Amino acid sequence: MTRSRDISLNPRPSGITLQADIPICQSDLPLDWYQDEFKPYAEEYIALQDRTPERVLPWLDQYIKPALDHFGDSLLLLAHYYMGGEIVKLVERYGGKVADSYALALQASKHPEKKVIVESAVHFMAETIATLANDDQQVWITNPKAGCTMEMMAKDWMVLPVAEELIEKYGDDLLVIAYMNTSGRIKAIAGQTGGAVCTSSNAHLVVDWARKQGKKILFVPDEHLGRNTAAKLGMDQSSVCTLGDPLTHGVTWQLSDIANLDSAEMIFWGGFCGVHTVFTPEQAQWWKSKNWEVIIHPEAPLEAVQEADGSGSTAYLWNKVMDAPMGSKFAVGTEGHFVRNLKEQAAAIGVEVMHLAEVDGADLSTAGCGCATMSRNDPPHLAGMLDLLRKGEAPDINRVIAGDVVNEQTAARQRLSGDERTVMVANAKLALERMIEITESAQ
Repeated sequence: MTRSRDISLNPRPSGITLQADIPICQSDLPLDWYQDEFKPYAEEYIALQDRTPERVLPWLDQYIKPALDHFGDSLLLLAHYYMGGEIVKLVERYGGKVADSYALALQASKHPEKKVIVESAVHFMAETIATLANDDQQVWITNPKAGCTMEMMAKDWMVLPVAEELIEKYGDDLLVIAYMNTSGRIKAIAGQTGGAVCTSSNAHLVVDWARKQGKKILFVPDEHLGRNTAAKLGMDQSSVCTLGDPLTHGVTWQLSDIANLDSAEMIFWGGFCGVHTVFTPEQAQWWKSKNWEVIIHPEAPLEAVQEADGSGSTAYLWNKVMDAPMGSKFAVGTEGHFVRNLKEQAAAIGVEVMHLAEVDGADLSTAGCGCATMSRNDPPHLAGMLDLLRKGEAPDINRVIAGDVVNEQTAARQRLSGDERTVMVANAKLALERMIEITESAQ
């Protein structure tokens, strides 16, 4: 299996454009899912005769262009690759940037001139940007209920008791590595234990750094990224273990139930991404038998990743395809919106792309599965957020401050007190800065 360098410090333009007469297919949210302040924008959007750019863009322009004029160079729009194609295209159309989670995290600190940062992605990404932002930078999310199902499996009230029990058992011999797909409160546990944050692009670098210190590692929350990282570093699978199967509403297992806990070099929290667990080695074999190159995200199960020709972050997947020679064929195992955007863009350079799960005889209901929680950010949210910010009427719930925890169903928010937030931010920033130092020193 071959791999290319996978670190993306600066997002490169996706090149995706909106084409005339092609419907904007962002699925509609129920009207009661919009905050009261956003409902007028949603009602107008839903009332449009159709969703082609000819109608949607003039509607968006009436709200977004005045905001761009009002804020000028102090405004920064951001989106993740996994956003529905329309938001990716729209954010770039209005001068914003699309990137993976590592590059997004650095945007505030890399661009101190940007004072108002509006993110169309999930809450943990906005919170990470806010953690690294300067005091005079504000971070806003277009929909505060846009969460991450993996992050929901590792809330602080779930992880902290287990981490404390492990720390009591192993002391300074244990450190926590927190995947980017965690809240700031989990990242703070990593910082407090001498650990670091990682992303899918640099997990192998961070885990290797921890192993060189002779530390036992608690890797939170993705078991599959943990197993793939261990395999990439040549670790025997007998030297790792998983802490049960955490559910969104609780953890039912005990540490005493884990047979090889003491001998394990890496301990995985049992979280996962449902978008990526649909991939199998059989799918990879099917495409390879047809002489297609298979590339996959490392949140997929180990067996599927090992059968692939290459694995890496969204930046790796995008760049691998876009840098390929004409006539190349790729089956890509990751989130459906991303694959559809990549397929469209690759076709323009004579490269074919298909979703890895789209094999003959398969249940195609899982093929092309997109990140439903990211898709809670839609054109009405983008238009409304920018218009309300321009008018000075943006709801406070959309403001993201490090340490915030938002209920993904109700949008109820828990915000730390000033002193609590100061301590949390210091520890979370320490873990993030360790990641950045480890990653950039490897360039």
